[in-house]
Order: sequence, then C-alpha cells, then structure tokens
Amino acid sequence: MSDAIEASTSSSSSPRESVFIHPRREPFEHGLLPIPKLIFTDPNATLAPLRDKLVAAAANHPARRVDSTALSDALQISLDHARLVLDTLTSILHDDADPLVRAKSSEIDAVGADVYDLILFLYIQSYKRLLPRTHKDSAAVADVWPSTSAFDGYLSALSPLQLVRSNSRRFMPSQADEEAHQLSYLQKHLANVLSLLAEPVEGEGEESLVLTMERFEHLGFLIQFGEKGSEGVTLSQAAPFFANSDPDMPAVPVPAAQVHDWVLQNIASALEHISERVSAKENGPPNATDQDVAMADACGSSMKSPKSARGPSFIEGISKSSYVKQAPDLKGSSVKVLNCHDSVIYILAPLRFATIYGCSDATIVLGAVGKAVRVEHCERVHVIAATKRICIANCRECVFFLGVNQQPLIVGDNHKLQVAPYNTFYSQLEEHMNQVGIEPTVNKWDELLALGVVDPHDSLSHPAGVSDIQAESATRLDPDQFTNFLIPNWFGGESAGTTKDNPFPLPDAYIASQQRNHKNLGEIKQILRETPLEENRKRELSCALHVFFKDWLYASGNIRQLYCLQGD
Repeated sequence: MSDAIEASTSSSSSPRESVFIHPRREPFEHGLLPIPKLIFTDPNATLAPLRDKLVAAAANHPARRVDSTALSDALQISLDHARLVLDTLTSILHDDADPLVRAKSSEIDAVGADVYDLILFLYIQSYKRLLPRTHKDSAAVADVWPSTSAFDGYLSALSPLQLVRSNSRRFMPSQADEEAHQLSYLQKHLANVLSLLAEPVEGEGEESLVLTMERFEHLGFLIQFGEKGSEGVTLSQAAPFFANSDPDMPAVPVPAAQVHDWVLQNIASALEHISERVSAKENGPPNATDQDVAMADACGSSMKSPKSARGPSFIEGISKSSYVKQAPDLKGSSVKVLNCHDSVIYILAPLRFATIYGCSDATIVLGAVGKAVRVEHCERVHVIAATKRICIANCRECVFFLGVNQQPLIVGDNHKLQVAPYNTFYSQLEEHMNQVGIEPTVNKWDELLALGVVDPHDSLSHPAGVSDIQAESATRLDPDQFTNFLIPNWFGGESAGTTKDNPFPLPDAYIASQQRNHKNLGEIKQILRETPLEENRKRELSCALHVFFKDWLYASGNIRQLYCLQGD
C-alpha cells in the first residue's frame, strides 16, 4: 500500500504536477433528479441490496444490463421516471464508448444501462448543492444589473408583472468552490462507493473486498485525472496498481483499502491545490479569467474561457448588447451563460453541455447541444435550442423554442412558461447536430415532464408537505404568436454550411398559422399598392406603420436585436 502512495506522490511532483484529480462536474450539474424515491438517507445500506437486485435483473437482459422495466420494479417508481433515469444517465456517462451513449433515443431502453453506473448515479442523488451566493462586488453587480431597464416604463404599461428587479440576485458558486465541495463529498463517501463496486475474495468474507480493473474504471463516472482527459489518462493508467498491467492478461484485483487510501490522498492533494489557488487569487492582482471578477458591461471582456479545456467557457454580464460566439471562439465543449440582461446572445457551435443561469430580458440562441441544457433562475428570457435534453428550473415568463430529442424536464418554482417548436437555423446547424448526435426527426418539445417544486438537492430547509407539490408546467405557445427567428449572417460568404432551413419539421398548426400570416401580409401589400393615396395620407400611413412596428418591437422584446446595429 505504501508503494502505491509513494508512486502517486512522486507522479504529482514530477513535471506533470498539474495533473490533479478532479470531480466530474457533469453528474453533479446535470445528473440530479428531484424524485424522492431516488434519494436515500443511508445510500450504502439501501443500495447494496438494490445492486444485488439489479444484478439479478440484468441476468435476464441479452447484454446483462438494466432496462426501464427492471429499474421501475427495483425502485418502485413509474416507467416514465425509470426512463428519465436512463435518459439522464446517458447524458452524463463518462465513457463515450458505452453503447448507451451511442444509442438513438428510441434505442435507449433496449440497450439498457450498466448496473454499476446506475448504482453510482443513484448514490450521488444524496448530494447537496452549494447555496447560491451573493456577488462579492455588489457595486459592480448593481452596474450590470440595474434596478430599472431602459424599457421598464414602456413595458410596465403592458404587463402587471413587468420587470421586478433586485440587486440581491443569486449567483452561482465559483468553479473552485463547487469543485472543492464536490471533492469533499466524494472524500466523505468514498468508502461507501468503493464497497458498492468491490466484491469479496472467494471464501474470505466481506472484510476482504477487492476491485477488479473493470470495476475500478467505473469510478471514472465521478472522478478523472488531468484536463478532462486531454492527456488521455484513464483512471487505471493513473493508478500505480493498474498502470503497468499487461493488456493481454487480466489485471490482478486490488484490495479496496489500497484503492481507498490512494484516491483519498489524491483528493487531499487536489483540495490543497484549490485552496492555494483561491488564496493566491484573493491576495494577488485581479485575474481576467477568474469567474469571480467584477462583471464587465462590454462584450469583448465578458467572455472568460479558462486556460484549460477541462472547464466550460463563461459568457457573463452581457448587458444591452448583441453578442455572438462560434466554435473557434470557444475553449472546451461546454458553455455557461451567467447573469446576462437585455441582450441577444448567439452561441453557434456544437456543444456537449450548456447552462443558462440568472439571465433576464434576453434572447439566447444555443447551436447544437449534444448532452444537456440547464436553464435556471431566469426571467423573461427566450431560449432557442437544438439539444438532446433540457431541464428548466425556477424560471418565470420565459419562452423556449425547442428542437429536443427527450422530454423537457421542468422542476422547481416556475411561473408562466411557454414552449414552442424550434424556429431558426444557421448555415452550419445540421453539421453541428450531426457532430453531437441530435436527431432532427425527433422533437418532443411539448411532451413535458414536470417534477417537484422543491429540489431536495439544495441545502435549504423546506416546510413539511411541500416536497409532494408538482412544479407548474409550461403551456404551448399559441401558433398565431409563433414567428421564425432570423440569425444574421455576419460573415457573409465565409460561411461554408449547407443548412438552408429549419431542420426540425413544424407541427401542422404552426405551419397553417405561418401560411395564414404570409397570405395576410400579401393581401395587405396588394391593398396598399392598389389604394390611391395623396402624399400627405401616405405620410400618415407610413407614420402609423412605424408606430405599430415600434410597439411590436418593445412588446415582443425584439427591440434587443437592434443592439447589434448600435455599434455599427
């Protein structure tokens, strides 16, 4: 055991000292479901017999895996919830070679999930998120999130719920704080996790647990080494007890206690490294890549991409601007759009994950998101997204134009949400969708799945009984209110894409509405052309049209799209 620890220590003091252990963020950010029957007060005691039950059920599956029926029976949950578990697990799996990751939406149930990936997924449902924080520079936040908007006076006459703003907005915890919190959770629960993955040596009882290399690799669901695998370091390659295993020979199982000590030591080193990094930032000069720096009100300085490809790119604090980012502008495959207001934001790129948090009065266009989108604590935001799955939490008066392969998930305290079919395109959209595995023939934009109002994964206390209340769902946007959204072609002939139209077929009601609108527009144009008017009457008509058009710009929020013209 001491040899393993020394090997780990020497490796972390070598020229590759930056290769620390990290928690995988995806399970903690996109994998928690507010379903009470998935949350166990004593995960180890509950999940050990459940593991055995799932192993027995998997024996009846052609690939020895677990489908939604077996999961529903084992957990005593509905088939819809069992399928949601499989869909969610699929989006956050660590191994892209897993058949579940490669499966189409219609094939997920037939393919089934690995028992041990499922057990780890169920275990982390006991995780509690960090509480949202207030920004450390309240003056900077007040500048970016003003108490009033340029359009408040106009819009307040239109809506009694208009623009209630506050300078005590909640902000996501910093990346460093979240990572330390997740590592501390894993540190506390590691022994239980390993006992669920391990197996006893034949004839020696439970105290002699060992891990095979295959079972050890399942830890990759929760932890990883290096910059999101950019060095290609698998867990077994990083671990001294499996690093030199002969690929042609099965590796010798390792005592679970040895694995436990080695992982704990690496977690302790990583926590110390995070602490030193945070301390250096607090005591040193401001760093432009620190998520906690004061948010800027300028487009160019508001894009913060961490130096490593492991973390997401941040788009933060955009205010009263149009802002576009394409694939070459982004580092990594995940994006977080935080605290943006009165703006139109275009992210025209293939992504794995996207988070939109704390935005208001904005239109946000996401290109193609192959794993999951999460939208949280937003008000009066239009989100246009082509994605595999989406979760909407604690939002108000938002509209979602979706091309989505799985049922949209609605959780938390939501009010007056609307959903509509996808309504735009850009020249590379279909290419990006193919890259990340989104199927244009499957769009479940209106097959909503609402869970509980209370999120048991937050760290707040809630009154008794409220955990059983279902979240308010969304309504379908009236087809007569549906319009196509035009993405400008900023780069002219440079665009090499082939997409010429919306790749998601529209439902008949929305097609009929568009046809009526086009017909009405044609008739109005014809009437105007054929109606003889004196010059002064033409001027009056032109003025009236401009007034109505301006009214529509403000009432619909499309006035934001004119921001891009202000800097021209």
